[in-house]
Amino acid sequence: MNYLYIHKLNCNSLKELSGIYESHSDLKNIIKSVFYLEKAQIYNKRILIKPNWVKHPVKETDKLCLTTHPNFILAALELILEHKPKRIIIGDAPIQGCQWEKMLPEYFFQKVNEYSKIYSVPIIIKDFRRTTLDKTRNTVIRNKVPLDEYIIFDLGSNSWLEPISSEKPIFRVTDYNHQRLAQTHKVGVHKYCITKELFYADVVISLPKIKTHQKVGITCALKNVVGLNGDKDFLPHHRVGGTGFGGDCYPGKNYIRRFSEYLKDKANKNIGTSKYYFWNFASKIAWSLNRRSKFHSLAAGWYGNDTAWRMVADLNTITQYGNADGSISMIPQREIYSLCDGIIGGQGDGPLEPEPLPLGVVSFSNNSALNDAAMANLMGFDMNKIPLARECLKKTDLSRAIIKINNEYLELQYILNHRIKTTPPPGWIGFVELEKVK
Repeated sequence: MNYLYIHKLNCNSLKELSGIYESHSDLKNIIKSVFYLEKAQIYNKRILIKPNWVKHPVKETDKLCLTTHPNFILAALELILEHKPKRIIIGDAPIQGCQWEKMLPEYFFQKVNEYSKIYSVPIIIKDFRRTTLDKTRNTVIRNKVPLDEYIIFDLGSNSWLEPISSEKPIFRVTDYNHQRLAQTHKVGVHKYCITKELFYADVVISLPKIKTHQKVGITCALKNVVGLNGDKDFLPHHRVGGTGFGGDCYPGKNYIRRFSEYLKDKANKNIGTSKYYFWNFASKIAWSLNRRSKFHSLAAGWYGNDTAWRMVADLNTITQYGNADGSISMIPQREIYSLCDGIIGGQGDGPLEPEPLPLGVVSFSNNSALNDAAMANLMGFDMNKIPLARECLKKTDLSRAIIKINNEYLELQYILNHRIKTTPPPGWIGFVELEKVK
């Protein structure tokens, strides 16, 4: 049975909602109201906790809306520990330029160590990245973690990316060398680099931050598993060129934009060298010559991106059905739950530059697609215009799904009655919204 439990707070004040993060008892009680896992489902099990640690906070509001709040993680962690698991891994793979030492406050590590001793359960906090980038020095550090700590999955022709693939090197990640990506994704080849921690786990508990996302519309339960992949050279984000060239970076056929992409490719081939700065600057100048739309960028952050959601769908397949030998099973191989931090969510230019959203929500589900479709509705978006949620939800029998908000059982479409006005990502404005919310 698929289920989704939502605790909706009767509050839309950022000040009041941010105060909830400072009350450990309030957080625990709110999470406990939706966290329907019995002791037998966790007792003596190996637990993988996957928060949203996309990058370290830069501005003050990032502490509220960029990543899963550290106090939310601590409250959830204590509830899990009360069920006496065997061990816990907490990990993620942020962007390469993330400074890991700035990701979390010092008290977080102190509390985790304290909990580990109190409950006599080993807890490890782990950075899943193989490659990091020091942007101030333009220095790339590769192979931080040995490749033998990962499983390479090749989904081949069964990948969601296969219908849009080519023998040509068409896939891109904005600030990465596309030549490396060409080795992992082409017709008949779709490889991912998954941390072995996933396969050591009996239960995966994902702790996403509910936010908008410039490439896939929203980031929540489905998108959060991307951090189980330890190398961004395995993650296609878009296809080079506009739709008129057969790509999906921007609409139409624009030769100035295409030239800017060419220069960006030159820059990315030279990451770690002095030539990078020249080619990157030249790419920005070329792009600036085209003033047709402020909603499009080299990052392919718009509703026409038909690549990123497919990559996310692939990773959800691996997370649920992947075996430690790199094969895909016909039946689920582990239990996966999502406990979502939407007390203060993120809106606007997410996932890296969001603004606080007073969503006032905590959700818990055993079905990531059901959860994300509901979160899209809560944000006032048309879930049918978000391919990731729409396509993944097709595998769910909604007639047998249990959805509950506070003490009210309801069907998915009626979640719209609880929606909060949310600013979409720039490239989705005017496309994804439902009727105006007062």
